[in-house]
Amino acid sequence: MRDLYNRQMKKMYALMTEMGALCQDAIGLSVKTLDGAEPDARELEEHVFAIDSEIDAMEREIESLCTKLLLRQQPVASDLRRVTAALKMVTDLERIGDQASDIAELSGFIRASGLENRTHLEQMAEEAIRMVRESVEAFVRLDLNLARAVIAYDDVVDGWFHRIKQELIAIIASDSSRGEECLDILMVAKYLERIGDHATNLAEWVEYAITGSRSKNGAPYVPAERSER
Repeated sequence: MRDLYNRQMKKMYALMTEMGALCQDAIGLSVKTLDGAEPDARELEEHVFAIDSEIDAMEREIESLCTKLLLRQQPVASDLRRVTAALKMVTDLERIGDQASDIAELSGFIRASGLENRTHLEQMAEEAIRMVRESVEAFVRLDLNLARAVIAYDDVVDGWFHRIKQELIAIIASDSSRGEECLDILMVAKYLERIGDHATNLAEWVEYAITGSRSKNGAPYVPAERSER
């Protein structure tokens, strides 16, 4: 039974890594669809939607595995925290996939505007991808320092959002007819900002998996857990 338990825990970490990688791909491709010079932009849009479907399927698979671990294996406190964290993290990862799809849905309008090259969306996306990658790495490696670094790094992504907003204000000030196009780009920046928030949530759940507490809105979150056996 212990061998089965260890295999299932190992599989959980592998699936979380795979789901995180899919989210990173979805973000990167969704921003690439905004480029008016990208010859395969429409195909990339469909690829993003397909990846989002894969992410949804992986959420269900990981939830099923975690449920089996909880009901059949009765993990001790330290492993219970990790399984609980995984169950929470897959929800944020699934939402990241949704927001990548939302970006791809806007891409046709933005490509036509030609404005994407006048903002820093690509740089913002790179920082959001970094947050997702490092939060999942922190979970697999149980690296508290990395998790806390991701939480702090959300300020960088927020900074890019405010910079892009100011860039769009300047564009509208010089040409008020571009207002609707700028609004589409602002929506993309907002989706990326939300992805950063979800990555922060991921890292906070890693913190809980390691320490047993999770700071949320200034208050520690400490769910009940089993005693060590």
